[in-house]
Amino acid sequence: MSATKKSSSANTSKAMGEFDLIEHFFKEGAAKQGQDESVSLGIGDDCALLNISRNNHLAISTDMLVEGRHFLVGADPHWLGRKCLAVNLSDLAAMGAKPVGFTLAIAMPSVNAQWLAEFSKGLFEIAQEFNCRLIGGDTTAGPLTISITIFGEVPPSKALRRNQAQVGDDIWVSHQVGDARLALGAMRHEWSLTESEMKSVSQRMHNPSPRVELGQALLDVAHSAIDVSDGLLGDLTHILSQSNVCAEVAIDEVPASDVLKSKSIELRRLCTLMGGDDYELCFTAPAENAEQIEKISIQLDIRLTRIGKITSSKTTRDTSGNLAGVLRLLDQEGHELPPELSSQYLKSFDHFK
Repeated sequence: MSATKKSSSANTSKAMGEFDLIEHFFKEGAAKQGQDESVSLGIGDDCALLNISRNNHLAISTDMLVEGRHFLVGADPHWLGRKCLAVNLSDLAAMGAKPVGFTLAIAMPSVNAQWLAEFSKGLFEIAQEFNCRLIGGDTTAGPLTISITIFGEVPPSKALRRNQAQVGDDIWVSHQVGDARLALGAMRHEWSLTESEMKSVSQRMHNPSPRVELGQALLDVAHSAIDVSDGLLGDLTHILSQSNVCAEVAIDEVPASDVLKSKSIELRRLCTLMGGDDYELCFTAPAENAEQIEKISIQLDIRLTRIGKITSSKTTRDTSGNLAGVLRLLDQEGHELPPELSSQYLKSFDHFK
């Protein structure tokens, strides 16, 4: 009996991905703790929201970056210092929150003064840009790992939550996506880029731009949002799942750089639809707010592109537990992609798969 249980447990662990793990071991456990009026939003979004005053909710998010997993061994410490805070600022942006401060926990094999000087320089550069103060943390010896917890504030009931998309909403994405994946693929020798192409797209991977101002501008304009960290379509499905809605996306309308647009349509789609590390915002908003969104685009000088629409409120799941029929993908001629190709594009990055 015990052997059977152990085998079953092992099989379950092998089948689990990152979000299954969170759902099974932590989200369910948190739910069993019961309701708490001080917690407005718990596990499952870009940030948790705490009721700290009548004027603001405290938005909190934690991200961990591990050498060899989230960044390459020997990565430039200056760019790494910027990126480790940028990815956390992006979580605040997705909620429409204003940055307040952050803590830093860092493990490193040994104390390297030159490395730390460059890392801290990059870290404080971006902290200054977004007026986000370092307020504490921890250090220890170990494999190079950087963990940041960031704090922001957002007016009560105005945060851009993943579960608020509504039927009839347009789906938008900021700037352009896919360059980080294009650069990573070249580094992995999956495809080749010229020196000038690599210089152009690698900045997106090493030095992402968190859309903090955009997130705040979208309060009272958009219904829901998420930052594109694991792949545009994979991240969008989190909104669809939590909002219990379906959508359609014109995949060839997804904005891409000139470098990426010069590549084959298959490579462009792979990078724009599945590529992670873009840290742009994908958001949904009522169709009647399109003109207001265009004005925000001009004011902030950020390209905002409408790529689809929330179509209905019905969702189903197939026997594997995957979302089925939730997201229709349309090509440049308006034809729906066959299911086997759509399912391929819906796969997003998962640390355990």
